[in-house]
Amino acid sequence: MLDKSFVVLFHNFKIGNILKKTLLITLFFTTMLNASFFGKIIDAKTLKPLSNVTINDSNHGVKSDINGSFSINSKENLYHAKAYGYRPLSFNSDLNTTTIKLRPIKVKALYLTFWGASNNSKTHKRILDIIKKTEVNAIVVDIKNEYGSTSFYTKFKQANDYGAYKNRTNRNIKKFIKTMKDRDIYTIARIVTFKDELQASNNPDYAIKRDDNGSIWRNHDKMAWVDPFDVRSQKYTISIAEEAAKVGFDEINFDYVRFPAKTGLHFEKNNTQKNRIKTIDEFLDRAQNRLRKYGVFVSVDTYGNICWSKDDNGIGQTVSGLAAHADYLCPMLYPSGFSSGSFYFKHPADHPYAVIYRSIKNIKDRIDTKRVRPWLQYFRDYTHKRRPYKKFEVQEQIRATEDIQTNGWMMWSPSSKYHVDYFKKIISK
Repeated sequence: MLDKSFVVLFHNFKIGNILKKTLLITLFFTTMLNASFFGKIIDAKTLKPLSNVTINDSNHGVKSDINGSFSINSKENLYHAKAYGYRPLSFNSDLNTTTIKLRPIKVKALYLTFWGASNNSKTHKRILDIIKKTEVNAIVVDIKNEYGSTSFYTKFKQANDYGAYKNRTNRNIKKFIKTMKDRDIYTIARIVTFKDELQASNNPDYAIKRDDNGSIWRNHDKMAWVDPFDVRSQKYTISIAEEAAKVGFDEINFDYVRFPAKTGLHFEKNNTQKNRIKTIDEFLDRAQNRLRKYGVFVSVDTYGNICWSKDDNGIGQTVSGLAAHADYLCPMLYPSGFSSGSFYFKHPADHPYAVIYRSIKNIKDRIDTKRVRPWLQYFRDYTHKRRPYKKFEVQEQIRATEDIQTNGWMMWSPSSKYHVDYFKKIISK
């Protein structure tokens, strides 16, 4: 596109209007001709132009204008287009047309456990059946779990040296992805970030340690963490994320991309709010830059109370900070996760619609709701009445996301067991 500085320069020259216009037009077409590729982005359903779409090669990106037009100067011939609310698209510059169509999608995803990710598991087959019969159109799959194991054999030597692949559950990831693509299923790779027993135990120099005795700290489930301040811990997880992008996942979902909610720990830097937020921001920028050439979206899981906090909760996450660096924000808005008295309810789990709707409404001033995709609860209330979460509770949560117009939802069942009847079309009241 024509640089504004050139326009200002020409206006400052004392030359006639006709000559000035001629020079500007010549410069414009010269710029377009020198560009490797230019085209137009439209909505595949409405055929209307899409503005603010990111088109990039492996090094840099541009944005489409109000008419959907773009021009990218690159020596590469593979490009990627990303727009919120649309499926990512990769295309070559040798297309027969310069009109690029993006398909809209509201992601409705079921979580598939690390152990259910096998091509032949009963859990996997049940989820495919649900997707076939309902509006569910996506899955979230554990690629790197809390222990640090990877669900398939990657080409990342460091993780393999630690034995990350030994408990892998998917022996043919290419077949898995092909199955998903053939069914037009949107694929999300969940990657646990700084909670990583394998990496920490093999790298005690940058594992998080206890302040009192300097030993490696482990939380209640005996899992160690790596220090988010240390760039080595960041690059390690990003390398695994890159492996997921290479095999064809549409989105990389970073979980535990935060500091532990625990005091008495020792870190590489002073554990201040400013330092924490800056570090999480830098991690996401580093991930975006590394993953750019694959055209994947990047999403971040957060605590549900991020929607109500004014600070970083001691973990380095704020809505505004994450919105500036990630594509999608995924707060875990489990009604059972809110304490008694939240939303003026004695038992928030009895009010699944209100918890979801009000929480997302409260952050509309900081992020477009089309960039929010909450985790929803598909498990028994564990804090108050032990209330089962069945069809009514599940559909009330989904209805709230429809009414507040999020980018869909992601359903968390620890066992990945779901009832097909819970996911019929939800009609807002």
